[in-house]
Formats: sequence, structure tokens, C-alpha cells
Amino acid sequence: MFKPLALFVGLRYMKARKKTHFVSFISLTSMLGIGMGVMVLITVLSVMNGFDEEIHSRFFDMAPEITITADDGLLYDWQAIEKQVTEVPGVVAASPFVTEQGLMTFDGQVTPVMMTGIVPDKEKGVTELQDKLLLGDIKNLPHFGMVLGRGIADNLGIMVGDKVTVMIPKATVSIAGMEPRFKRFNVVGIFSAGSGFGFDNKIAFVDLKDAQILSQTDTGVTGLKLRIENIYDAPRLSEIIQQLLGGSYSVDNWTGQFGAFFQAVKMEKTMMFMILLLIIAVAAFNLVSSLVMLVNDKQADIAILRTMGATPKLIMKIFIVQGLLVGALGTLLGLIFGLLLAYNVTDIVNTLQNWLGVHVLSSSVYWVDYLPSKIMLSDIVKVCGVALLMSFVATLYPALRASKTVITEALHHE
Repeated sequence: MFKPLALFVGLRYMKARKKTHFVSFISLTSMLGIGMGVMVLITVLSVMNGFDEEIHSRFFDMAPEITITADDGLLYDWQAIEKQVTEVPGVVAASPFVTEQGLMTFDGQVTPVMMTGIVPDKEKGVTELQDKLLLGDIKNLPHFGMVLGRGIADNLGIMVGDKVTVMIPKATVSIAGMEPRFKRFNVVGIFSAGSGFGFDNKIAFVDLKDAQILSQTDTGVTGLKLRIENIYDAPRLSEIIQQLLGGSYSVDNWTGQFGAFFQAVKMEKTMMFMILLLIIAVAAFNLVSSLVMLVNDKQADIAILRTMGATPKLIMKIFIVQGLLVGALGTLLGLIFGLLLAYNVTDIVNTLQNWLGVHVLSSSVYWVDYLPSKIMLSDIVKVCGVALLMSFVATLYPALRASKTVITEALHHE
């Protein structure tokens, strides 16, 4: 801990005299540089946190965290499996599904579609499909109702109340020979989950029993999808469920297909943090320069303090205090303005877009059409801690140089 004398002298040296204005100017630029670096880092990390949260939310609102399928085809005992897995700690809910690849036709137009049969009441426990609906309600799915993605509806010009025809590649044997299966569905809803992961452009939801009738799976289902408390706990829970069910079932989780993508997003945040640290590093280098110039300017003062009994350790502490004061003030300014900017960045960008008449962010590219922001305490602590650490390291060489001042040489030129 610094003694009051070191703190007192360090504070006095913060005040500029006529002949040390240039030194103080460099100290001021160092302080502002550190503040700028802290502000930019907090803002950028908050924006990246916002993007990460939005991507996670949009993806896991529709996609299952864990999926259970049978190795030999269909799950006929899915009710028993559902009861087993929902008793596993960490599993919130389970819902059966039937999936079929097919073609949808409307008004002479054709598009591929992934038809997914669900139980509306159970689906509400594992996805946010109901909240993603722009029109309609999933409770209207029974009796050959269908909920389409917005992308499909826009491409084919479909509206709620229209009837569409779905053809699946499974053949039906008739007198005329092998015929593909067709079924007309009534569109009872349109959902939008964002275009980033393609949910809107390829998925159509129908009632589970209707999907079973069309695909002739009797009481079997394609699999079970699970929602869990912590999405990052999916690999561990998958292993537990796999051991519970045995080898005749396959238990997959989101990390298998999309883990690399989310890992890349996380690494991008880390790399941005490392790159933007260079701003603080440059400011810290300026701090070294200003302290070295201050030490040269205060040679006589240092020598006088030494003759009055000040130890080299005390001299070193004085200049460390001054450097840390500059770093602390810069960090505090950066923290205040960084929090203000991060908190208001969404409104600022929206205002600029309205003024300039341009739309910078497109949901087809960035998954969101606005600039999200999420301030995390861990990022604030990390950024401020690194800034203070760099400021401390920057003071060591000038302080050490000051502590080695030779009294006779310093007073000889006075």
C-alpha cells in the first residue's frame, strides 16, 4: 500500500506548471487514449454480447437442444421414453415429432418443404413457435391445418385461409400402380423466426396425427426433442440419456451440428477483445513517455527528496502513483462513457439510419435488423482490470529510473 507522502507528491505532480505543460499534455493524451480504449472495448463487447444472445435466442427458440431417435427407424414407445427422460435432472420438457421431406404446391408454384408433425400442447414446452406466429394459432393445427414459415408464404403468395397441397415421396400402392401421396392442408398460421437459420424458408408445421396419417407411420414418431435448463449442458445430458436408454437409440444435441458456428462467434469476440486492447496499449506507451519526461524534469526535486531522507522505494512509489492516477482517471472516464454508449447504441444507430435514410443491418445477413447490446459485468471487470494493469506496467520503468537518480549529478546542473 502506498504511503500518504507518495500519494501527496504524486498528486502534486499531476498539476502542470508553466514549464511542464508539454509533459502534462502527453499525460492528458495518455489518459484520453486509455479512456477511449476502455469505452470502445466495453461498447464493442456489449454489442457482440447482444448479437450472441439474439442468435442463441432465435436459434434455440425453434431448434431442439437434444433430439432422441431410434436406430431402426421410428419410435413406437415414445410415451415411455418421454416419461423416462423428463425425470432426468436438467431436462425441462419433451415433445414428439414426425418429419417428412416433401413438395408444396400452390397456385401452380412448387417449393420443397420440411413437414414437421407436432403435438401443439407439448410443442409449447420445447419451442417458442406460438410466440413466433405472425398470424394464427397452433391450437388450430388438428384436422389438417398447417403453419408455414414466412419465407415460404411470401415466395408462394400464401395467406392464412389458403389451401396448399403437399406431396411426399413415399408411394401408395393402388390399382393404377405406385402413386406418390398427396394431401391438402388448410393454412392456419404463419410464423417468423428470422431468416438466419432458414426456419422460415423450409419448415411447415402440422398436427402429429395428420403427419402420421400422411406418412403412414401408425403410432410411431420420428423422434423426441427435448428442452433443457442450460443449453451448454447438452453434451453431458446427452451422455446421461444415452446410458439411460441404451444402444438402440441415438441421442444427439445441438453442438454436433451447430457447435462450430457458436464456437466461432465466441472466438470472434475473444479476437476483437485482443485487437482492441492495442488502443489501450498505445495509450500506455504514451504514458511511459510522459513519465520518463516527468522524471527528467523532476531530477532536482528527486535529489532534494533523497537528501531529506526519502528512500529509492519511496521515489519509485511516487511515480507509480502518478502513472496509476492517470490510468485510473482514464479508465473511469472510459467506463462512464462506455456504459452510456453501450446502453444507448441501439437508439443511436437507429437514429443515424433514419437521418441518413439507409439500413445498415439486414436480417438476411446478420440475423437481426437492429444493433443489439447486452452489458455484462464480467466484461466490464475484465476491461477495467486490463487497463489498470497496463497502466501499472507502464509506470515501472520510469519509476525505477527515478529511484536510481544520482543525487550529485541531479544537483550539479541546478
